[in-house]
Amino acid sequence: MGQFVLVISQMSKEIFENQEELNKQREEYQNLFELVPCYITVQDRDLKLIKYNQEFAKQFDPKPGDYCYQAYKGRSERCEVCPVSRTFEDGKSHYSEEEGINKDGTKSYWMVRTAPIRDAQGNITTAMEMCLDLTQMKFLEGEARKSEEKYRVIFNTIPNPVFVLDKKSLVIVDCNDNVTAVYGFSKDSMLGTPFTDLFEKDKRELYATEMRGASVLNQVRQIRKDGDTIYVDIRISSTEYLGKEVRLVTTSDVTERLKAERQLIHAGKMATLGAMATGVAHELNQPLSVIKTASSFITKKLTKKEPIKDDILKTMTGEIDSQVDRAAKIITHMREFGRKSDVGKKEVQINDVVICSLEIFIQQLELREIEVVKDLQKDLPTIMADFNRLEQVFINLIINARDAIEEKWKDSDRKVAVKKIFLRTRTRDSKVFFEVEDTGTGIPKPILDKIFEPFFTTKKVGMGTGLGLSISYGIIQDYDGSIRVETKENEGTTFIIQFPISHED
Repeated sequence: MGQFVLVISQMSKEIFENQEELNKQREEYQNLFELVPCYITVQDRDLKLIKYNQEFAKQFDPKPGDYCYQAYKGRSERCEVCPVSRTFEDGKSHYSEEEGINKDGTKSYWMVRTAPIRDAQGNITTAMEMCLDLTQMKFLEGEARKSEEKYRVIFNTIPNPVFVLDKKSLVIVDCNDNVTAVYGFSKDSMLGTPFTDLFEKDKRELYATEMRGASVLNQVRQIRKDGDTIYVDIRISSTEYLGKEVRLVTTSDVTERLKAERQLIHAGKMATLGAMATGVAHELNQPLSVIKTASSFITKKLTKKEPIKDDILKTMTGEIDSQVDRAAKIITHMREFGRKSDVGKKEVQINDVVICSLEIFIQQLELREIEVVKDLQKDLPTIMADFNRLEQVFINLIINARDAIEEKWKDSDRKVAVKKIFLRTRTRDSKVFFEVEDTGTGIPKPILDKIFEPFFTTKKVGMGTGLGLSISYGIIQDYDGSIRVETKENEGTTFIIQFPISHED
């Protein structure tokens, strides 16, 4: 009997311990059910809420006996597509995305996952529905979509063409609508094509290389769909687009601006030619005088029927031929100078431009007793520019130096005044420098910051247009150069121009 009591006591103890463990597990599962950070409901076949956790109750405020569609969405009948109903039908887990109204009236979004709950015989008695709140994510998606739409509108309404290029291949990944207005191609036809196709065929490789290393390309020739040439300024930056590194390229059509500038530059040339007229007349007068003297001598001899010795005739005809060549060279130079300049760039040797610019003026300067001192560095590296346009700059500076000296000469003691123009070229720090220094009047400080403004001049009416320095400033900038002034009143002025070397040796 005592043994039996002992066994019963031991069994009771084990049952108590097992019950205690079951209660503990039940409490843990209940806590998990209640505290899990998502909505959990248990529903019967009619979709009535049998059980739900705190998160669901807090969000939707269900009433006893509510059906899920009432609690979630305030509906009076079940949803047309219901993952819980499908779980009861096939015994499988189902997924959907839903939206409903919170108890505070705000809209809520959630992701639904269902699972069948079976009895001991394997029959589905209820279904568990677990929902993860997507409201914040949906809100952020909506904000991102609105932001994307806003920037897409901005992207497409930027007045300049904008291109998104693959970083390596430079293929057009995206572009805005304004490419059509400038280039004539439709947006769809440009996508997937290399941006370099817009350049001239023989320049595509060169510009592809430059675009990978440069951030700015100015006055570049490109070809429209109709074959017309346009000039554009290109700005390039690196960024990310759809998770990839790309190059963002904007272009500005400067064709009309360049046409206007070329017309202004040409007008400045005509004004410069007027200022050069006296010097040209003197230059042409000398060969004409020689030709006239020789022809008069020959005519006189022929009239008197006197013979002309062969050596004398040979000397005279040779001199006539030489002087005709000299006059033709002067005229050709003037004609070349007067033509409209190209916008393109070629390798130019500044020393050659200096010498050519001085040719027409040297006799005129000598007659005015102005000494020209040349200090030109030998083997000077080339720069990328247009010879004709640079000549216009240098001639303008020489004319200004001449006029400043002449102005000072009027009011100075002729014995004391020094009349000199210094022309220097040199290279330093991968740049080529050209300096024009004069011993003229200098520039007063109050007007120093205005000298490069269009139509600003200190000369008397009819003596200057005020275009020379402003045009020169623009031309120098076109070739990535700069110009600065050093001056002292009544002592003289030095204009210092610098250009980048065309290539490193």
